[in-house]
Amino acid sequence: MGVFRFSRKQLCIPYAVFLLCFVAAPLLVVIYYAFTNGEGRFTLDNLTGFFTSPYTIGTLAYSFAIAVVTTCVCLLLAYPIAYILAGSRWKQKSVIVVMFILPMWINFTLRITALKEILTVIEGNLAFHPFLNTIIGMTYDFLPFMILPMYTTLLKLDKSLLEAAADLGAGPVQVFCKVTLPLSVPGIISGVVMVFLPAMTNYVVLDMLYNSTYIMGSLIGSFFSAYDWHNGSMIALVLLLIILVFTLVTDRYTEEDAGNRGGALL
Repeated sequence: MGVFRFSRKQLCIPYAVFLLCFVAAPLLVVIYYAFTNGEGRFTLDNLTGFFTSPYTIGTLAYSFAIAVVTTCVCLLLAYPIAYILAGSRWKQKSVIVVMFILPMWINFTLRITALKEILTVIEGNLAFHPFLNTIIGMTYDFLPFMILPMYTTLLKLDKSLLEAAADLGAGPVQVFCKVTLPLSVPGIISGVVMVFLPAMTNYVVLDMLYNSTYIMGSLIGSFFSAYDWHNGSMIALVLLLIILVFTLVTDRYTEEDAGNRGGALL
């Protein structure tokens, strides 16, 4: 019996078919609806309507603010945790890392429902602080995605660089600012991307904690629920372009950082 051998191109065929059917084709449908009207004619009314509507611009700004604040809070909380765990000599530190991942094993709805009950006990009425509660909910949900890439990056740092910096007279603060922090930038960028992108499009947290639709994901859903495919597709396309630009910028920064690494850091 002969042995079947497949080339790399042949092995890529199933993935290419999958991408065409479930990525490219739906994207083309969204683009079609975004630039057509109810009669199927080309129009830019959906685009101009998006940028001239105070409600859509306000919703976009609110979603962006939530994503930025959530990312910053996760970064401020996650970096010290990742730094301490990576630099510690605890034999059980892997157990501590798993403890941060454990909540992800629980159903998302159950986690947010439990958080809602806790916040209700503390605040009484969640409507008093909707923005703060949203930040708390998203930070609780996305914090592990910020910790893991930074922890992995810090764990793989070449300790000889830190020792060399100390031998050259650098203090702990200088070692951190000029050696550890620059070398951990790839992990920071990975964490920022993994938190910012879902935070920008997430609407379940806000919907469950405050029952609000003042966020991009909910706005898109409301248009599609009303069978307004054209405006909904335009909003989805604009949001997709924003995410694409953000991803390209972070990728470019990561490549430049990797290219500049290797010289003197002190």
